[in-house]
Amino acid sequence: MNTATPSKTAEGSTEVRIGRRTLRLSRPDKVLFPDDGYTKADLVDYYRQVAPAMLPHLRGRPLMLERHPDGLRGERFIQQRIPAHFPSWMHRAEVPREGGGTVTHVVCDDTAALVYLAGQACLPLHRWQARAARPACPDLMVIDLDPPGDDFAPVRHAAHLVCDLLDEVRLPAALMTTGSRGLHAIVPLDGRTPAEEVHRFAGDLAGVLAARYPGELTTEPRRRDRRGRLYLDVGRNAYAQTAIAPYAVRALPGAPVAMPVDRSELDDPALHARRWTLADAAERVRSGPWSGMRWRGRALGPARRRLGRLRGTEERR
Repeated sequence: MNTATPSKTAEGSTEVRIGRRTLRLSRPDKVLFPDDGYTKADLVDYYRQVAPAMLPHLRGRPLMLERHPDGLRGERFIQQRIPAHFPSWMHRAEVPREGGGTVTHVVCDDTAALVYLAGQACLPLHRWQARAARPACPDLMVIDLDPPGDDFAPVRHAAHLVCDLLDEVRLPAALMTTGSRGLHAIVPLDGRTPAEEVHRFAGDLAGVLAARYPGELTTEPRRRDRRGRLYLDVGRNAYAQTAIAPYAVRALPGAPVAMPVDRSELDDPALHARRWTLADAAERVRSGPWSGMRWRGRALGPARRRLGRLRGTEERR
């Protein structure tokens, strides 16, 4: 898979030239996915290819890093704070921490930064719903469709129901498989509503859906109380919570990729959360449903009023 043309250096490392920067990639032949044979160089090459499509969804956002320096069978590191050894040219964002103090996160604003993170075996990349410039006010709202098992049919059906309700309150939705088990419905916002209000609104949306379809959907966070129903998870909308970034590679066998999908694809029984992998994702990215998409954020106030009227009408029935 590796199509880059890096130059070899001493001590088992490789130099990769990206724009004005020369990056040193250590152990490029290190196998990260032992069941599939994908190496660190393969991961670097993939992110280099998809950078034009992926970077608009990362720029300006604090990231949480999940690192697997010795591959999927090695130790995993979760890092909120940017590691001290990261180069000085990597962008940083210091944001308030809940409970006091601050945390300095890495921000991925260009191809060199994305390739560097791949070279650090970051699998996957998790992004904030808010941008670093206004961390308390997200410009994305995420509803995570978490199925009770491995069958993706309930996810495809629930995604239609979520989109129908968002249509009723006149909010656009973009859909993305997570590369793991479920699917995200992502709503672009104008970034003016505090996270606690976005979180509350998402919870109200999920509550309306669960009340409409009590045998299929639930907002119950405890697994033992879901009784085989799909969980509408809105917790990623709280302050400082993160969600998988579009086009990110998951740390799972097969190297599945979080991939945007069109609503029409929900009717395809072959669609599932791990449909695209490191083997075929780059080609899909170039022609996928988000290519050329304009993300115009909406104000939440009108949708909140519409949802309130819907709830009132349904409760009186």
